[in-house]
Amino acid sequence: MQSESEDMNKFQRSWQLFKSSMAVMEREKKLLLFPILATVCTILIVVLFLAPVAFQPTGHAYTSAQHWEIVGSRIFQQPAGTTTTVAQDGDSLRLTGHQRIEGEFRPLALAYFALIYFTSMFAATFFNVAFYSQILRALSQEPVSIRGGLLFACTRWQTILAWTLFAGLVGFLIKALEERFGVLGRIVMKLVGAAWSIACVFVIPVIITRENTFNPLKVLRESALTLTRTWGESLIGYAGVAFGNLLVLLLSLVWLGAGIGAAVMLHWYWGIAVVVGTWLLAMILWVYLMSVASQIFRCALFLYASSGMLPEPYTEEMMALAWKHKKG
Repeated sequence: MQSESEDMNKFQRSWQLFKSSMAVMEREKKLLLFPILATVCTILIVVLFLAPVAFQPTGHAYTSAQHWEIVGSRIFQQPAGTTTTVAQDGDSLRLTGHQRIEGEFRPLALAYFALIYFTSMFAATFFNVAFYSQILRALSQEPVSIRGGLLFACTRWQTILAWTLFAGLVGFLIKALEERFGVLGRIVMKLVGAAWSIACVFVIPVIITRENTFNPLKVLRESALTLTRTWGESLIGYAGVAFGNLLVLLLSLVWLGAGIGAAVMLHWYWGIAVVVGTWLLAMILWVYLMSVASQIFRCALFLYASSGMLPEPYTEEMMALAWKHKKG
């Protein structure tokens, strides 16, 4: 009975935690625009970098296979032992032989894609700093502004650049080592990657709240210390936002199954497409809202852990659900 009572209390606090995160989002609806801006900016960066590569002049139509074979050959090194010949066919050139568009990147192509990678990371971090700065303002009952967030991020561009280079290099090394090792090595590197992700939980709030912190190692150290200061030696997941997400997902699956079943019984097969399409759109919107809500909660946790501030509408009981305090 006691266990059931504790589970019920945890259930109620989780639901309150979920509603509190959504309440902040409802109060400051401008927060919903930041992830959209970040996504659009990232897509534009990738397109602007990849378009010159994909549509470089090759002497062939962009819709022809020969164009893409030549583009691929300029990106990837040709595997050893294969040969490529160019044959004259009327007024056009064509590739013959056994060329395969695979293998390792050419050095120049590798450097170019590394530039795309780091530029995209910089843009994502920049917009996250802008986004989180306004979340912190919302939690402090201050007005939220898209322009204000972007201007604030501009004041932290040096720290953002240093962190982007450092985090991008670490992420690349973890991924490269994971691919080189065997099964056991991959497991170890995945654990290292998970530890890295946990240590970086509060990096963005640290960049925002700590001025003139250009050293990425200090940023990482401050993030990890904020985490361990409250969690201590044990990490437990905060369940509120995840619980709300799971609950809605389960209810949506029930609705999806009932809708498909009704459409089949009525022999309205177009209805299946309508039900599935509506469900997919609703899930995309819900996942987006949950992503924003989880980031709002992360900022609330940072304020609580770093300064003891308890932002409205969160309560001590909600934070106790997420944090495990050190004894003594």
